Amino acid sequence: MNAGTPRPYQPPAEDRPTRRTWWLLSGAFLLLGLITGVRALTSGNALDWIPVGAVAFAALAAFLHRNAVVSLEARGREEAENFARILQGLSRSVSVDAIVGAIVDDLADGTGADHVVVVRRRPEGQALEATIVTRRPGVPSSTTVLPLTDLESPLDREPPPAIPVPIEVSEDGRERELVGVGVGVGWRTASVDGLAQVGRGEAGPAVSPVGPRQGPHAYRGGAGPRPAISTGLLAAAAGRAMERGTAWLAGFLDDLGVAHPFGSAGPLPAPRSEVMGTGPTAAVTARIADRVRSVYGLSHTLAAPLRTETGVIGAIVLSRRDREPWPEGARRLLEGAAVEAAAAMARAYSYREVAAHASTDPLTSLPNRRYFDEFCGLLARRRRAGDAVAVLMVDIDRFKALNDTYGHPVGDEVLKAVAGAIVTAVREEDVPARVGGEEFAVLLRNPGPDVAVEVGERVRHAVRTLDLSRRGVPAVSVSVGVAIARGADEPIPEIVDRADQALLRAKRAGRDRVVAG
Repeated sequence: MNAGTPRPYQPPAEDRPTRRTWWLLSGAFLLLGLITGVRALTSGNALDWIPVGAVAFAALAAFLHRNAVVSLEARGREEAENFARILQGLSRSVSVDAIVGAIVDDLADGTGADHVVVVRRRPEGQALEATIVTRRPGVPSSTTVLPLTDLESPLDREPPPAIPVPIEVSEDGRERELVGVGVGVGWRTASVDGLAQVGRGEAGPAVSPVGPRQGPHAYRGGAGPRPAISTGLLAAAAGRAMERGTAWLAGFLDDLGVAHPFGSAGPLPAPRSEVMGTGPTAAVTARIADRVRSVYGLSHTLAAPLRTETGVIGAIVLSRRDREPWPEGARRLLEGAAVEAAAAMARAYSYREVAAHASTDPLTSLPNRRYFDEFCGLLARRRRAGDAVAVLMVDIDRFKALNDTYGHPVGDEVLKAVAGAIVTAVREEDVPARVGGEEFAVLLRNPGPDVAVEVGERVRHAVRTLDLSRRGVPAVSVSVGVAIARGADEPIPEIVDRADQALLRAKRAGRDRVVAG
Protein backbone atom coordinates (compact mmCIF):
# COMPACT_ATOMS: atom_id res chain seq x y z
CA MET A 1 0.00 0.00 0.00
CA ASN A 2 1.30 3.44 -0.89
CA ALA A 3 2.20 5.87 1.85
CA GLY A 4 -0.32 8.41 0.57
CA THR A 5 -3.25 5.95 0.52
CA PRO A 6 -5.53 6.46 3.50
CA ARG A 7 -5.97 3.42 5.68
CA PRO A 8 -9.45 2.17 6.50
CA TYR A 9 -10.67 2.92 9.98
CA GLN A 10 -9.69 0.30 12.52
CA PRO A 11 -11.54 0.38 15.82
CA PRO A 12 -9.36 0.46 18.91
CA ALA A 13 -8.52 -2.87 20.48
CA GLU A 14 -10.59 -2.13 23.58
CA ASP A 15 -13.70 -1.58 21.37
CA ARG A 16 -13.59 -5.01 19.74
CA PRO A 17 -14.76 -7.05 22.77
CA THR A 18 -17.59 -4.58 23.24
CA ARG A 19 -18.62 -4.97 19.61
CA ARG A 20 -18.54 -8.79 19.88
CA THR A 21 -20.69 -8.60 23.01
CA TRP A 22 -23.26 -6.48 21.20
CA TRP A 23 -23.34 -8.91 18.27
CA LEU A 24 -23.88 -11.87 20.65
CA LEU A 25 -26.61 -9.96 22.48
CA SER A 26 -28.33 -9.09 19.20
CA GLY A 27 -28.15 -12.73 18.08
CA ALA A 28 -29.57 -13.91 21.39
CA PHE A 29 -32.49 -11.48 21.12
CA LEU A 30 -33.15 -12.61 17.54
CA LEU A 31 -33.09 -16.30 18.48
CA LEU A 32 -35.31 -15.72 21.51
CA GLY A 33 -37.72 -13.70 19.39
CA LEU A 34 -37.96 -16.48 16.78
CA ILE A 35 -38.59 -19.14 19.43
CA THR A 36 -41.30 -17.16 21.23
CA GLY A 37 -42.87 -16.12 17.94
CA VAL A 38 -43.10 -19.70 16.62
CA ARG A 39 -44.52 -20.88 19.94
CA ALA A 40 -47.16 -18.14 19.93
CA LEU A 41 -48.19 -18.99 16.37
CA THR A 42 -48.45 -22.74 16.99
CA SER A 43 -50.11 -22.66 20.40
CA GLY A 44 -52.93 -20.29 19.59
CA ASN A 45 -52.90 -19.03 23.18
CA ALA A 46 -53.10 -15.24 23.43
CA LEU A 47 -50.98 -15.23 26.58
CA ASP A 48 -48.04 -16.59 24.61
CA TRP A 49 -47.75 -13.24 22.82
CA ILE A 50 -46.73 -11.56 26.10
CA PRO A 51 -43.16 -12.95 25.94
CA VAL A 52 -43.00 -11.89 22.30
CA GLY A 53 -43.84 -8.32 23.30
CA ALA A 54 -41.35 -8.42 26.16
CA VAL A 55 -38.60 -9.63 23.86
CA ALA A 56 -39.45 -6.97 21.27
CA PHE A 57 -39.43 -4.26 23.94
CA ALA A 58 -36.08 -5.46 25.34
CA ALA A 59 -34.58 -5.62 21.85
CA LEU A 60 -35.79 -2.09 21.08
CA ALA A 61 -34.38 -0.81 24.38
CA ALA A 62 -31.03 -2.46 23.68
CA PHE A 63 -30.96 -0.99 20.17
CA LEU A 64 -31.72 2.52 21.41
CA HIS A 65 -29.15 2.19 24.18
CA ARG A 66 -26.51 1.05 21.71
CA ASN A 67 -27.27 4.00 19.42
CA ALA A 68 -27.04 6.38 22.36
CA VAL A 69 -23.67 4.92 23.36
CA VAL A 70 -22.35 5.19 19.80
CA SER A 71 -23.58 8.78 19.54
CA LEU A 72 -22.00 9.62 22.90
CA GLU A 73 -18.69 8.10 21.81
CA ALA A 74 -18.80 10.06 18.55
CA ARG A 75 -19.46 13.31 20.38
CA GLY A 76 -16.64 12.52 22.79
CA ARG A 77 -14.22 11.90 19.93
CA GLU A 78 -15.31 15.10 18.19
CA GLU A 79 -14.92 17.07 21.43
CA ALA A 80 -11.44 15.62 21.98
CA GLU A 81 -10.42 16.42 18.40
CA ASN A 82 -11.63 20.01 18.71
CA PHE A 83 -9.76 20.46 21.97
CA ALA A 84 -6.63 18.92 20.46
CA ARG A 85 -6.79 21.38 17.56
CA ILE A 86 -7.17 24.26 20.03
CA LEU A 87 -4.13 23.06 21.99
CA GLN A 88 -2.13 22.67 18.79
CA GLY A 89 -2.98 26.22 17.73
CA LEU A 90 -2.13 27.62 21.15
CA SER A 91 1.24 25.87 21.16
CA ARG A 92 2.26 27.85 18.05
CA SER A 93 0.98 31.22 19.33
CA VAL A 94 3.30 33.71 21.02
CA SER A 95 1.14 36.85 20.87
CA VAL A 96 -2.30 37.58 22.30
CA ASP A 97 -3.80 38.19 18.84
CA ALA A 98 -2.44 34.86 17.62
CA ILE A 99 -3.95 33.14 20.66
CA VAL A 100 -7.38 34.60 19.86
CA GLY A 101 -7.11 33.47 16.25
CA ALA A 102 -6.07 29.97 17.33
CA ILE A 103 -9.19 29.24 19.39
CA VAL A 104 -12.18 31.05 17.88
CA ASP A 105 -12.82 28.90 14.81
CA ASP A 106 -12.44 25.51 16.51
CA LEU A 107 -14.40 26.76 19.51
CA ALA A 108 -17.28 27.88 17.29
CA ASP A 109 -17.29 24.56 15.41
CA GLY A 110 -17.09 22.47 18.56
CA THR A 111 -19.80 24.29 20.52
CA GLY A 112 -22.21 25.24 17.73
CA ALA A 113 -21.95 28.92 18.64
CA ASP A 114 -22.94 31.55 16.08
CA HIS A 115 -20.60 34.14 17.62
CA VAL A 116 -17.43 33.86 19.69
CA VAL A 117 -16.25 36.93 21.61
CA VAL A 118 -12.84 36.94 23.30
CA VAL A 119 -12.38 39.75 25.81
CA ARG A 120 -8.87 40.21 27.21
CA ARG A 121 -6.85 42.85 28.97
CA ARG A 122 -4.47 44.73 26.72
CA PRO A 123 -0.76 44.08 27.36
CA GLU A 124 -0.25 47.63 28.61
CA GLY A 125 -3.18 47.08 30.99
CA GLN A 126 -5.06 50.30 30.18
CA ALA A 127 -8.23 48.83 28.64
CA LEU A 128 -10.06 45.67 27.61
CA GLU A 129 -10.14 44.53 24.00
CA ALA A 130 -13.04 42.47 22.63
CA THR A 131 -12.80 40.56 19.35
CA ILE A 132 -16.00 39.06 17.89
CA VAL A 133 -15.91 36.33 15.25
CA THR A 134 -19.06 35.14 13.49
CA ARG A 135 -19.59 31.88 11.62
CA ARG A 136 -21.48 33.56 8.80
CA PRO A 137 -19.35 33.52 5.65
CA GLY A 138 -18.04 36.84 4.41
CA VAL A 139 -18.41 38.62 7.76
CA PRO A 140 -14.99 39.76 9.05
CA SER A 141 -14.05 39.83 12.69
CA SER A 142 -14.08 43.15 14.51
CA THR A 143 -12.39 44.51 17.63
CA THR A 144 -13.86 46.89 20.21
CA VAL A 145 -12.25 48.58 23.20
CA LEU A 146 -14.11 48.15 26.49
CA PRO A 147 -13.53 49.94 29.82
CA LEU A 148 -11.08 48.32 32.20
CA THR A 149 -13.57 48.78 35.05
CA ASP A 150 -15.42 45.69 33.80
CA LEU A 151 -12.70 43.64 35.51
CA GLU A 152 -13.72 45.06 38.87
CA SER A 153 -15.81 42.71 40.95
CA PRO A 154 -19.27 44.04 41.83
CA LEU A 155 -18.83 42.32 45.21
CA ASP A 156 -16.10 44.83 46.10
CA ARG A 157 -18.48 47.76 45.88
CA GLU A 158 -20.29 49.29 48.81
CA PRO A 159 -23.77 47.78 49.30
CA PRO A 160 -26.73 50.09 48.78
CA PRO A 161 -28.16 51.64 51.94
CA ALA A 162 -30.92 49.72 53.65
CA ILE A 163 -34.42 51.14 53.28
CA PRO A 164 -36.35 51.17 56.58
CA VAL A 165 -39.72 49.43 56.42
CA PRO A 166 -42.36 50.35 59.03
CA ILE A 167 -43.82 47.48 61.05
CA GLU A 168 -47.12 48.07 62.74
CA VAL A 169 -47.76 46.72 66.20
CA SER A 170 -51.32 45.58 66.79
CA GLU A 171 -53.36 46.27 69.90
CA ASP A 172 -52.44 42.91 71.44
CA GLY A 173 -48.73 43.66 71.14
CA ARG A 174 -47.99 41.30 68.22
CA GLU A 175 -46.07 42.58 65.23
CA ARG A 176 -48.04 42.39 62.03
CA GLU A 177 -46.07 40.78 59.19
CA LEU A 178 -45.38 42.79 56.04
CA VAL A 179 -46.70 41.12 52.91
CA GLY A 180 -45.65 42.25 49.44
CA VAL A 181 -48.60 42.47 47.09
CA GLY A 182 -46.83 43.21 43.79
CA VAL A 183 -44.79 45.80 41.98
CA GLY A 184 -46.26 49.26 42.15
CA VAL A 185 -48.75 48.34 44.90
CA GLY A 186 -46.33 48.79 47.80
CA TRP A 187 -46.31 46.97 51.12
CA ARG A 188 -49.49 46.13 52.97
CA THR A 189 -49.81 44.72 56.45
CA ALA A 190 -52.10 42.02 57.71
CA SER A 191 -51.95 39.63 60.59
CA VAL A 192 -51.19 35.97 59.96
CA ASP A 193 -54.66 35.05 61.21
CA GLY A 194 -56.23 37.49 58.79
CA LEU A 195 -54.36 35.98 55.83
CA ALA A 196 -55.49 32.53 56.87
CA GLN A 197 -59.09 33.76 56.86
CA VAL A 198 -58.67 35.12 53.36
CA GLY A 199 -57.20 31.83 52.21
CA ARG A 200 -60.25 29.99 53.57
CA GLY A 201 -62.61 32.41 51.82
CA GLU A 202 -63.78 33.99 55.08
CA ALA A 203 -64.05 37.64 55.92
CA GLY A 204 -60.55 38.96 56.39
CA PRO A 205 -59.06 42.20 57.61
CA ALA A 206 -59.80 45.29 55.63
CA VAL A 207 -56.86 47.51 54.67
CA SER A 208 -56.82 51.17 55.48
CA PRO A 209 -54.10 53.79 55.63
CA VAL A 210 -52.30 54.23 58.91
CA GLY A 211 -51.41 57.87 58.44
CA PRO A 212 -48.36 59.95 57.65
CA ARG A 213 -46.46 58.98 60.80
CA GLN A 214 -46.06 55.35 59.71
CA GLY A 215 -45.02 56.16 56.13
CA PRO A 216 -46.80 56.21 52.79
CA HIS A 217 -46.78 52.43 52.29
CA ALA A 218 -48.02 51.24 55.71
CA TYR A 219 -51.61 50.08 56.19
CA ARG A 220 -53.55 48.91 59.23
CA GLY A 221 -55.75 45.86 59.23
CA GLY A 222 -59.21 46.15 60.68
CA ALA A 223 -62.55 44.44 60.75
CA GLY A 224 -64.61 44.47 57.62
CA PRO A 225 -65.25 42.62 54.41
CA ARG A 226 -62.52 40.76 52.59
CA PRO A 227 -60.34 43.20 50.60
CA ALA A 228 -60.57 43.08 46.83
CA ILE A 229 -56.80 43.26 46.44
CA SER A 230 -56.34 39.92 48.22
CA THR A 231 -58.99 38.27 46.08
CA GLY A 232 -57.26 39.52 42.96
CA LEU A 233 -53.96 38.18 44.18
CA LEU A 234 -55.40 34.74 44.81
CA ALA A 235 -57.05 34.70 41.39
CA ALA A 236 -53.84 35.75 39.68
CA ALA A 237 -51.84 33.10 41.54
CA ALA A 238 -54.36 30.42 40.61
CA GLY A 239 -54.28 31.53 36.99
CA ARG A 240 -50.50 31.35 36.86
CA ALA A 241 -50.52 27.89 38.43
CA MET A 242 -53.05 26.68 35.86
CA GLU A 243 -50.96 28.15 33.02
CA ARG A 244 -47.86 26.36 34.27
CA GLY A 245 -49.72 23.08 34.60
CA THR A 246 -51.22 23.38 31.12
CA ALA A 247 -47.82 24.25 29.62
CA TRP A 248 -46.22 21.24 31.32
CA LEU A 249 -48.96 18.91 30.08
CA ALA A 250 -48.71 20.31 26.55
CA GLY A 251 -44.94 19.82 26.53
CA PHE A 252 -45.28 16.26 27.82
CA LEU A 253 -47.82 15.36 25.14
CA ASP A 254 -45.66 17.03 22.48
CA ASP A 255 -42.73 14.84 23.49
CA LEU A 256 -44.93 11.75 23.14
CA GLY A 257 -46.25 12.93 19.77
CA VAL A 258 -49.86 12.88 20.99
CA ALA A 259 -52.29 15.45 19.60
CA HIS A 260 -53.97 17.65 22.22
CA PRO A 261 -56.19 20.76 22.36
CA PHE A 262 -53.79 22.81 24.48
CA GLY A 263 -51.86 24.42 21.64
CA SER A 264 -48.11 24.80 21.91
CA ALA A 265 -46.22 24.20 25.12
CA GLY A 266 -45.77 27.94 25.57
CA PRO A 267 -43.60 30.74 24.26
CA LEU A 268 -39.94 30.32 23.48
CA PRO A 269 -37.65 30.27 26.49
CA ALA A 270 -36.33 33.64 27.51
CA PRO A 271 -32.81 34.48 26.37
CA ARG A 272 -30.24 33.04 28.74
CA SER A 273 -27.03 34.54 30.04
CA GLU A 274 -25.11 31.71 31.67
CA VAL A 275 -21.77 32.13 33.40
CA MET A 276 -19.27 29.46 34.39
CA GLY A 277 -17.43 29.82 37.67
CA THR A 278 -18.26 30.76 41.24
CA GLY A 279 -17.75 33.64 43.64
CA PRO A 280 -15.99 36.85 42.60
CA THR A 281 -14.73 35.20 39.39
CA ALA A 282 -18.29 34.53 38.26
CA ALA A 283 -19.31 38.07 39.21
CA VAL A 284 -16.58 39.61 37.05
CA THR A 285 -17.35 37.21 34.19
CA ALA A 286 -21.05 38.10 34.35
CA ARG A 287 -20.14 41.78 34.24
CA ILE A 288 -18.06 41.24 31.09
CA ALA A 289 -20.78 39.10 29.50
CA ASP A 290 -23.41 41.79 30.16
CA ARG A 291 -21.16 44.36 28.51
CA VAL A 292 -20.65 42.10 25.47
CA ARG A 293 -24.39 41.46 25.18
CA SER A 294 -25.16 45.18 25.20
CA VAL A 295 -22.36 46.13 22.78
CA TYR A 296 -22.98 43.43 20.16
CA GLY A 297 -26.69 42.79 20.74
CA LEU A 298 -26.24 39.11 21.59
CA SER A 299 -29.01 37.13 23.29
CA HIS A 300 -28.30 33.54 24.37
CA THR A 301 -24.77 33.53 25.81
CA LEU A 302 -22.42 31.27 27.74
CA ALA A 303 -19.33 32.86 29.30
CA ALA A 304 -16.18 31.43 30.88
CA PRO A 305 -13.49 33.47 32.65
CA LEU A 306 -9.90 33.90 31.50
CA ARG A 307 -8.16 33.61 34.84
CA THR A 308 -4.46 33.75 35.69
CA GLU A 309 -2.52 33.92 38.95
CA THR A 310 -3.10 37.68 39.05
CA GLY A 311 -6.88 37.38 38.68
CA VAL A 312 -9.43 37.57 35.87
CA ILE A 313 -7.96 39.11 32.71
CA GLY A 314 -10.99 38.63 30.45
CA ALA A 315 -13.60 36.12 29.33
CA ILE A 316 -14.73 34.03 26.37
CA VAL A 317 -18.40 34.56 25.50
CA LEU A 318 -20.33 32.24 23.17
CA SER A 319 -23.66 33.20 21.61
CA ARG A 320 -26.22 31.48 19.42
CA ARG A 321 -29.75 32.07 18.21
CA ASP A 322 -31.01 28.73 19.56
CA ARG A 323 -32.30 29.31 23.09
CA GLU A 324 -32.06 25.70 24.22
CA PRO A 325 -29.65 24.96 27.10
CA TRP A 326 -26.01 24.63 26.12
CA PRO A 327 -24.94 20.97 25.92
CA GLU A 328 -22.44 19.62 28.42
CA GLY A 329 -19.91 19.00 25.65
CA ALA A 330 -19.94 22.69 24.74
CA ARG A 331 -19.47 23.63 28.38
CA ARG A 332 -16.49 21.29 28.79
CA LEU A 333 -14.88 22.51 25.58
CA LEU A 334 -15.35 26.17 26.53
CA GLU A 335 -14.02 25.61 30.04
CA GLY A 336 -10.93 23.77 28.78
CA ALA A 337 -10.29 26.33 26.04
CA ALA A 338 -10.60 29.19 28.55
CA VAL A 339 -8.09 27.58 30.92
CA GLU A 340 -5.54 26.92 28.18
CA ALA A 341 -6.05 30.31 26.50
CA ALA A 342 -5.58 32.12 29.83
CA ALA A 343 -2.33 30.23 30.43
CA ALA A 344 -1.14 31.06 26.90
CA MET A 345 -2.01 34.74 27.38
CA ALA A 346 -0.12 34.80 30.68
CA ARG A 347 2.94 33.43 28.86
CA ALA A 348 2.52 36.04 26.11
CA TYR A 349 2.28 38.83 28.68
CA SER A 350 5.39 37.53 30.45
CA TYR A 351 7.27 37.29 27.16
CA ARG A 352 6.26 40.83 26.26
CA GLU A 353 7.29 42.07 29.70
CA VAL A 354 10.69 40.38 29.43
CA ALA A 355 11.17 41.86 25.96
CA ALA A 356 10.23 45.30 27.28
CA HIS A 357 12.73 44.98 30.13
CA ALA A 358 15.41 43.93 27.67
CA SER A 359 14.75 47.04 25.56
CA THR A 360 14.35 49.58 28.38
CA ASP A 361 16.96 51.40 30.42
CA PRO A 362 16.14 50.53 34.05
CA LEU A 363 17.35 53.87 35.46
CA THR A 364 15.61 56.38 33.18
CA SER A 365 12.84 54.12 31.74
CA LEU A 366 13.84 55.31 28.26
CA PRO A 367 14.52 52.87 25.42
CA ASN A 368 18.10 51.60 25.53
CA ARG A 369 20.75 51.37 22.83
CA ARG A 370 19.49 47.99 21.65
CA TYR A 371 15.97 49.29 21.07
CA PHE A 372 17.27 52.44 19.38
CA ASP A 373 19.39 50.45 16.92
CA GLU A 374 16.54 48.01 16.19
CA PHE A 375 14.10 50.87 15.63
CA CYS A 376 16.54 52.60 13.27
CA GLY A 377 16.91 49.35 11.31
CA LEU A 378 13.14 48.90 11.11
CA LEU A 379 12.66 52.51 10.03
CA ALA A 380 15.32 52.10 7.34
CA ARG A 381 13.45 49.12 5.84
CA ARG A 382 10.10 50.92 5.87
CA ARG A 383 11.39 54.31 4.88
CA ARG A 384 9.75 55.70 1.78
CA ALA A 385 11.21 58.06 -0.77
CA GLY A 386 10.98 61.64 0.42
CA ASP A 387 10.75 60.79 4.12
CA ALA A 388 12.96 63.10 6.16
CA VAL A 389 14.94 61.79 9.13
CA ALA A 390 17.06 63.63 11.68
CA VAL A 391 19.10 62.54 14.70
CA LEU A 392 20.01 64.43 17.87
CA MET A 393 22.96 63.31 19.98
CA VAL A 394 22.78 64.77 23.51
CA ASP A 395 25.57 64.59 26.11
CA ILE A 396 25.59 65.97 29.67
CA ASP A 397 28.45 68.45 30.12
CA ARG A 398 31.13 67.61 32.72
CA PHE A 399 29.14 64.66 34.05
CA LYS A 400 32.23 62.73 35.21
CA ALA A 401 33.25 65.63 37.45
CA LEU A 402 29.70 65.82 38.83
CA ASN A 403 29.80 62.11 39.67
CA ASP A 404 33.18 62.42 41.36
CA THR A 405 32.07 65.44 43.40
CA TYR A 406 28.56 64.48 44.51
CA GLY A 407 28.63 60.69 44.19
CA HIS A 408 26.91 58.18 41.95
CA PRO A 409 23.47 58.31 43.67
CA VAL A 410 23.25 62.02 42.91
CA GLY A 411 24.53 61.35 39.41
CA ASP A 412 21.72 58.84 38.90
CA GLU A 413 19.17 61.44 40.00
CA VAL A 414 20.64 63.91 37.49
CA LEU A 415 20.40 61.31 34.73
CA LYS A 416 16.72 60.71 35.49
CA ALA A 417 16.00 64.45 35.59
CA VAL A 418 17.75 65.03 32.25
CA ALA A 419 15.87 62.10 30.69
CA GLY A 420 12.57 63.60 31.84
CA ALA A 421 13.50 66.99 30.41
CA ILE A 422 14.33 65.42 27.03
CA VAL A 423 10.99 63.59 26.92
CA THR A 424 9.06 66.79 27.60
CA ALA A 425 11.02 68.77 24.99
CA VAL A 426 10.77 66.43 21.97
CA ARG A 427 7.69 65.85 19.83
CA GLU A 428 5.26 62.99 20.35
CA GLU A 429 6.42 61.15 17.22
CA ASP A 430 10.12 61.39 18.13
CA VAL A 431 11.99 58.48 19.75
CA PRO A 432 14.39 59.37 22.60
CA ALA A 433 16.78 56.77 24.02
CA ARG A 434 19.69 56.46 26.42
CA VAL A 435 22.58 55.11 24.35
CA GLY A 436 25.49 55.52 26.77
CA GLY A 437 26.48 56.53 30.29
CA GLU A 438 25.53 60.21 30.02
CA GLU A 439 24.68 60.19 26.33
CA PHE A 440 21.20 60.28 24.82
CA ALA A 441 19.91 60.09 21.24
CA VAL A 442 16.68 61.28 19.67
CA LEU A 443 15.38 60.04 16.32
CA LEU A 444 13.20 62.68 14.64
CA ARG A 445 10.71 61.46 12.04
CA ASN A 446 9.72 63.77 9.17
CA PRO A 447 11.11 67.01 10.60
CA GLY A 448 10.94 70.24 8.62
CA PRO A 449 14.09 72.12 7.52
CA ASP A 450 14.45 73.99 10.82
CA VAL A 451 12.55 71.63 13.13
CA ALA A 452 15.55 69.47 14.07
CA VAL A 453 17.61 72.44 15.30
CA GLU A 454 14.55 73.87 17.07
CA VAL A 455 13.95 70.59 18.92
CA GLY A 456 17.64 70.52 19.86
CA GLU A 457 17.36 74.02 21.31
CA ARG A 458 14.26 73.02 23.28
CA VAL A 459 16.14 70.07 24.74
CA ARG A 460 19.09 72.26 25.71
CA HIS A 461 16.82 74.86 27.33
CA ALA A 462 14.74 72.25 29.19
CA VAL A 463 17.88 70.76 30.75
CA ARG A 464 19.39 74.17 31.51
CA THR A 465 16.30 75.24 33.48
CA LEU A 466 16.17 72.10 35.64
CA ASP A 467 16.02 72.87 39.35
CA LEU A 468 18.45 70.48 41.07
CA SER A 469 19.04 72.61 44.15
CA ARG A 470 17.29 70.21 46.51
CA ARG A 471 19.93 67.64 45.56
CA GLY A 472 22.67 70.17 46.21
CA VAL A 473 23.71 70.23 42.56
CA PRO A 474 24.20 73.42 40.54
CA ALA A 475 22.56 73.79 37.14
CA VAL A 476 23.66 71.30 34.50
CA SER A 477 23.85 71.73 30.74
CA VAL A 478 23.99 69.54 27.66
CA SER A 479 25.65 69.74 24.29
CA VAL A 480 23.55 68.73 21.28
CA GLY A 481 24.66 67.56 17.85
CA VAL A 482 22.12 67.62 15.03
CA ALA A 483 22.23 65.79 11.69
CA ILE A 484 19.53 65.81 9.01
CA ALA A 485 19.35 63.24 6.22
CA ARG A 486 20.82 64.62 3.01
CA GLY A 487 18.66 62.35 0.90
CA ALA A 488 16.05 59.62 1.15
CA ASP A 489 18.64 56.94 0.43
CA GLU A 490 21.20 58.00 3.05
CA PRO A 491 21.57 55.19 5.60
CA ILE A 492 20.47 56.04 9.12
CA PRO A 493 23.77 54.87 10.69
CA GLU A 494 25.58 57.52 8.63
CA ILE A 495 23.14 60.17 9.93
CA VAL A 496 23.91 59.03 13.49
CA ASP A 497 27.66 59.31 12.82
CA ARG A 498 27.28 62.87 11.51
CA ALA A 499 25.21 63.83 14.58
CA ASP A 500 27.97 62.37 16.78
CA GLN A 501 30.59 64.45 14.97
CA ALA A 502 28.43 67.57 15.43
CA LEU A 503 28.24 66.77 19.16
CA LEU A 504 32.04 66.68 19.39
CA ARG A 505 32.22 70.09 17.71
CA ALA A 506 29.69 71.46 20.22
CA LYS A 507 31.89 70.19 23.06
CA ARG A 508 35.00 71.79 21.61
CA ALA A 509 33.14 75.09 21.02
CA GLY A 510 32.46 75.54 24.73
CA ARG A 511 29.54 73.15 25.53
CA ASP A 512 25.93 74.11 26.32
CA ARG A 513 25.07 74.66 22.68
CA VAL A 514 23.48 73.08 19.59
CA VAL A 515 25.60 72.39 16.50
CA ALA A 516 24.21 71.07 13.21
CA GLY A 517 26.31 68.85 10.99
